[in-house]
Amino acid sequence: MELETRVYQKESNLRVGRLLRESLIDINKSRFLSFQLAKRDISAMYRQSFLGILWAFIMPLSTAFVWIFLNSSGTVRVTDTGIPYPVYAFTGTLLWSIITEAINSPITSTNGSKSILAKINFPKEALVMSGILKLLFNSSIKVLILIIFVFAFGVGFHWSLLLFPIALFGGILFGTTVGLFITPLGLLYTDVGKMITFGLQLLMYVTPVVYSIPESGIMKTIMEWNPLTPIILTARDLAVGMPPTYLTYFLIVVLGCIPLLFVGLVFYRISIPILVERMSS
Repeated sequence: MELETRVYQKESNLRVGRLLRESLIDINKSRFLSFQLAKRDISAMYRQSFLGILWAFIMPLSTAFVWIFLNSSGTVRVTDTGIPYPVYAFTGTLLWSIITEAINSPITSTNGSKSILAKINFPKEALVMSGILKLLFNSSIKVLILIIFVFAFGVGFHWSLLLFPIALFGGILFGTTVGLFITPLGLLYTDVGKMITFGLQLLMYVTPVVYSIPESGIMKTIMEWNPLTPIILTARDLAVGMPPTYLTYFLIVVLGCIPLLFVGLVFYRISIPILVERMSS
């Protein structure tokens, strides 16, 4: 009688599919908790501020006004943008502020809940979702101001404006994906947050936020390869009724972010409990 041969080997506990499924299930289960955390943070943010909700769009407005003044005074010469420059500058700075907030959102929400992470057992993905809800709230206010800008400077209404939220969603998706990978390092080292802020300031100048892509040179190449360029330009084109020239690149970036977002969720789910144990020891 032939004996059955069995091979015993150590099984890996790292099953990406199972971890992703559990992460998505926890996101669905923690919807109420995410909403309550976002509501708490939004109330605390604006209740203790003199200007309150105005801070949601003061920064993009102030940045845009600086560039508008520099351009109108002749201090900085900006090439033709095809639309009134105030609209061009404000749409760029507004979109940039939303993407920046999306990148910082996971680390900000997680870092702000350090005190309860080690004390209460709850789905950590609720922190990510609460950050996204806060981001959507702030973004809705900024979009209202953008619509006022579009009409105030004579651009007017175009049907493509109805597609603007889709492009905006692409920017939020990109920023959240990047933020998920950065968050564990940001919890370990406070320098990471400062590096992100500094890096985003530099990155803004190689992205068509306040000036258009040059016709030639190394800066043209850098801007065209920059994955943030199609997001900014497509969203701006849809807002002002221009044909989106970087639509294909935009779709490639957004579709590429979807699997990376899932990988980021798995990375977040694996790393956060380890970091919580390390911080509480």
